Amino acid sequence: MGSPITLHRSSFCKRAGLALASVILTSTHPCVLGHARGAGQHTMRERTVCADNTALVEELRRRGVIQSEKVERGMMSVDRGNFASIPQMAYMDAPSPIGHGATISAPHMHAYCLEALSPWLTPGAKVLDVGSGSGYLAAVMATLVQDRGSKAPGLVIGVEYIPTLVEAALQSAERDPTSRPLLDAGILQLRVGDGWQGWPESAPYDAIHVGAAAATVPQALVRQLAPGGRLVLPVGLDGQEQVLTVVDKDYTGHVKTKGLFSVQYVPLVHRNEA
Repeated sequence: MGSPITLHRSSFCKRAGLALASVILTSTHPCVLGHARGAGQHTMRERTVCADNTALVEELRRRGVIQSEKVERGMMSVDRGNFASIPQMAYMDAPSPIGHGATISAPHMHAYCLEALSPWLTPGAKVLDVGSGSGYLAAVMATLVQDRGSKAPGLVIGVEYIPTLVEAALQSAERDPTSRPLLDAGILQLRVGDGWQGWPESAPYDAIHVGAAAATVPQALVRQLAPGGRLVLPVGLDGQEQVLTVVDKDYTGHVKTKGLFSVQYVPLVHRNEA
């Protein structure tokens, strides 16, 4: 793959509160550096923009964000473009609005979270994705835990409190050729619910991911975490410091929490606050 190039002249279009650089992508340079400003942001930021999903994943691997073949395989298998609401941002390494104040997280954040959960994303595992939004990350995780034909075929449940987002996510998954058979097999399930409460009907879970920032670690999710399991979530108030956090539960039920690095996510909303 060619090296990214910096744009010196950009034209901008506005859509859903975004200023987005218009770029020309070539086979020589499948990823370039553009500039975008997200809703609520005042500063244009340099963002990597790629021609397609393959180029995006390869760029994340080149940068060392993706470190394992497993995560690379999962992100290659599900086309992010089938889940993005704004086509111009589908392969940009930036969060993208999907409506109702929600976003599909930046690809590098999806990669970091997948790497943090990778040892737990094994065939037959049960996974909960809280604040599943677009459904993209749930679909990627479903490709990694699927074990069709076995007594434990694997399960990923995405929980989102906004019904219209769940409907859109289901349509996106139906459109994606990798995700559609996982929906049909019941390995990928997208539900309407309060993420703070998790999805106790299918607990315990080997891995839990939260795609929005919680002010504190939701204890309902800790209770639904299986012994030996891992929970990954951003913790912190909206507009203040947030930290990507891992919560590990050992086989005696003891819980250990560790902060990884600072992040910025939209808040995890209680369903009754919507």
